[in-house]
Amino acid sequence: MKRGFIWIVLTFLMVISLVLASCAKSSATSTSTTSTTSSTSTTLTLTTTSTTTSAVVTTTATTTTAGNWWDSLGTPTYGGTLVGRSTSTVTQWDPLLGASPIYFGTLWNANYLIDPAVWDFTISFRPPEYADGYMLTSYEMPDLTTVIAHLRQDIYWQNIAPANGRQFVAADVVYHYDRMLGLGDGFTTVAPYYASSTIWHSLVSVTATDKFTVVWKWVPNTSPLLILTQMQLVVCDNSLECPEAVQQWGNLNDWHHAIGTGPYILTDFVDSSSVTYVKNPNFWYYDKRWPQDKLPYIDTIKTLIIANSMTAEAALRTGKIDYMGVSAIDARSIAKTNPEIVQKPLPANSETSVDPRNDLAPFNDIRVRTALQEAINIPLISSTYYLGTSTPWPSSLTENLMGIGGWGYPYPDWPQTLKDEYAYNPTNAKALLAAAGFPNGFTTTLVLESDADQDLFQIVRSEFADIGVNVNTQLMDVATWQSWVLNGRKQTALASRGGMIGVNSSPFSELARFTTGYQLNYICVSDPKIDAWYAQATTASDVNTVKQILHDENLYIAQQHIVISVAQPTSYNLVQPWVKGCAGPNALGQGPISGFVGSWGAGNWIDLDLKKSLGH
Repeated sequence: MKRGFIWIVLTFLMVISLVLASCAKSSATSTSTTSTTSSTSTTLTLTTTSTTTSAVVTTTATTTTAGNWWDSLGTPTYGGTLVGRSTSTVTQWDPLLGASPIYFGTLWNANYLIDPAVWDFTISFRPPEYADGYMLTSYEMPDLTTVIAHLRQDIYWQNIAPANGRQFVAADVVYHYDRMLGLGDGFTTVAPYYASSTIWHSLVSVTATDKFTVVWKWVPNTSPLLILTQMQLVVCDNSLECPEAVQQWGNLNDWHHAIGTGPYILTDFVDSSSVTYVKNPNFWYYDKRWPQDKLPYIDTIKTLIIANSMTAEAALRTGKIDYMGVSAIDARSIAKTNPEIVQKPLPANSETSVDPRNDLAPFNDIRVRTALQEAINIPLISSTYYLGTSTPWPSSLTENLMGIGGWGYPYPDWPQTLKDEYAYNPTNAKALLAAAGFPNGFTTTLVLESDADQDLFQIVRSEFADIGVNVNTQLMDVATWQSWVLNGRKQTALASRGGMIGVNSSPFSELARFTTGYQLNYICVSDPKIDAWYAQATTASDVNTVKQILHDENLYIAQQHIVISVAQPTSYNLVQPWVKGCAGPNALGQGPISGFVGSWGAGNWIDLDLKKSLGH
């Protein structure tokens, strides 16, 4: 099947070699390049215009028949129920609110033919060359600000009224972007979830030039790398809803209105209890690894909503749960009692941090923020609380992207004067507070989500108390926290939802994180330097410019102590040995559920004979 990878201007072809150190090498002076992995054979043909300002690259992928990395996974089998665990209930079903349940389809997906030894998808950021035109036959970029995608013609909506199994067409894609960005189809304003998502603001139009062709147009000078990463990476922004469902019910906030094109159909939801999906009998996709097999393999996927970790781990130990994410401490404990359960270490999505309101006293004083940082003993937390599995140093903006082409400024390279400001130093912290007008410290409040790591934040509170800062904790359930902090900005002191730095998603998403008015900027940073860097990055014509901006902003954010670093822990996906077919033996990617989005997750199966032999 024909596939396309969008590699652009001659000057921008450095993306191929610079986005990721291990990606295939390209030459701007050659008209063709051949790249081979253990799973695909790909030929890239470069065509340029007479002005050499644009390039179109189309690829054709052919799966080899021998020596594939997935040969060790065994023979796929059909049937069974897969049970996972979530810590909190589902509050959103509509893409307009940022939802991306597994019954939706997305135009792009991870290319799960990639050998995990080359790229294992354990972080959220996915370099464009590892994307797959999941719902597309091909796609190209004829100029710097235009993307043309050609849809598969064998995709159908799930056979649920009012869609009733009709064919998926280009107008459905247009409707989605019109609805979220106010570009047409009766929608004239940007949806609230996307209103502050400045990444999409440079998209001008999305049109259907025929029944199966979609064209995106961006404003002049938009960075080609921004276009690539945004279109191919952000799942919630590209989860496609059914137009008839929206037209009939107004929105998709009610789970009964769930209709998609994905491998599973949402059939039941019990608030704070469970979510159940059954296989879509009309799903259109075949397993690229075993092309004769129609997906999905598993009959039912069920997510149990279990807030208490001990309860969930007991269910895992007894085989009642097939997969879940746990902390390093819990992973070590489970390894002793259940060595048969496969463990996959994953870098955390972000560094755990304490996030102060930068616009309100006393946290608008950099001396106060620095004092709080110097009260935290990061190496001790790493070696004791996290048993040496976390990074023993602070993070800045993009710590987890350091290993893939230098997207940032890693702590080991920081100047010593800056490292000193992050070293554990309660004596100097007290002096800084005194200089800021708090010789006796002060009392404040930390607003936490109810599923936050209470033990870790108890350590943080103790260390703050050692310098005279007494912290009262206010717990909120996830929905309330999001309403109060993320959307309402009602917190007046400290908050935390896991972390705002060290995030491993798209570099552009991170550059937007602390821009003025951005939705995720709930600590209300407003800094002309940060805003200017983001504007420069989104119009950059070469990758080195973006990388230099990331370097400079990483350093600046660390210098400004915008947030308080605590730890960059390693989490673990635990998977029962009878779950097969994942990208890499029993590895479920970044987060325990993300591997079940689209074709990738539909390619997992349950070895029912093995499960039975193990007494389950």
